[in-house]
Amino acid sequence: MNSLRRYLRKARDKLATRFFDTRFGRKILVHGIGARTLSMTVDCGDHIMTFSPGDYIGRKIFRKGHYDRDHVTRLLVILRERGLSMDGKVLLELGGNIGTHTVYFALSRTFSHIVSVEPDPRNIKLLQTNILQNGIETGITAVNCAAGEVEGEIEFFQNQSNHGRSGMSRRSPADVSITVPVKPVTRILEEAGVSIDDIGLVWMDIEGYEPVVMRSMRSLLERRIPVYTEFTPELYGPEEAARFVESIAEFYEDCRVFLEDTHMQMKVRDIPIKERQFDVLLLP
Repeated sequence: MNSLRRYLRKARDKLATRFFDTRFGRKILVHGIGARTLSMTVDCGDHIMTFSPGDYIGRKIFRKGHYDRDHVTRLLVILRERGLSMDGKVLLELGGNIGTHTVYFALSRTFSHIVSVEPDPRNIKLLQTNILQNGIETGITAVNCAAGEVEGEIEFFQNQSNHGRSGMSRRSPADVSITVPVKPVTRILEEAGVSIDDIGLVWMDIEGYEPVVMRSMRSLLERRIPVYTEFTPELYGPEEAARFVESIAEFYEDCRVFLEDTHMQMKVRDIPIKERQFDVLLLP
C-alpha cells in the first residue's frame, strides 16, 4: 500500500510539474499565490528577475519569461536603422519600475551607462535587487525619486495591483497616497555625475506625468536627443494633449508612433491625440 501511495504521489507531482511549466499552468499558479509571498525570483534565460507575484508586471514575467522585452529590441533596431549610434552614450530611463527594461538595455550592451529613475519605494528595492543579482551594477545608477519641474516633494499614488500604474494622479479608489522626493532632470543627471551631452536616449514611462517632466528637460530637447515615451491622452485630457504635442513640435519634426503591434512614421504635429494610449519615439 505504501509503495502504491509513493508511486501515485510521484506520478501526481510529475504531472503537476509538467502542467505548471506551461504558460497556462504558470498563469494559474501565479494567480493562486497568496499575499504572504512578497517576492519571487525566476530564471529568465540570460538573466534573473525578482518581482512581486501580486503585481501585474511580475505575473507577466512569470508567465512569459519577460515583460515587453520586444519593445526594447524593436527600439534598438530602429535606432540602428536610422544610423543613430549609442556608442559611449548614456541612457536616461525615467520610470525604471522593477528594472525589467533596465536589465534588457544593459544586456544589449548598447549604452556605456544607464541612469534609472524610479520614485516608488516598493519598486526601487526590486530594481536594486535585479541590478545586483545580474551583475550589472557597475553600469547602472539607480535613483530613488520622481522627475519633475521643481525640487522638493510630491504626492504619489501607489496602485496596489499594478505597480506600473502608480503615478502622480489617483487612478483607483484603492490607490495609496505617499510622499516621494522630486527633482528636475538636470539635477538628477548632475548628482549622477552625467553630462547632458552624454545622453544618447531618454526612455520615459511615467504614467501621465510626461508633459510636466518634458518641461524640466528642455536642455535635452534642444539637443534633439531621441526620446521614447509613453503618450496617454486619456490621462492628459484633449487640451493638455494638444498643448503637449505643440511643445514637442518646437524641437522635433519627425517621430514613430507605436500602436499595439504596428508602428508608423509621421510628423510630430500629427500625433493621434484621440487615441487612448500609445508609445512615441521622437527622432532628431
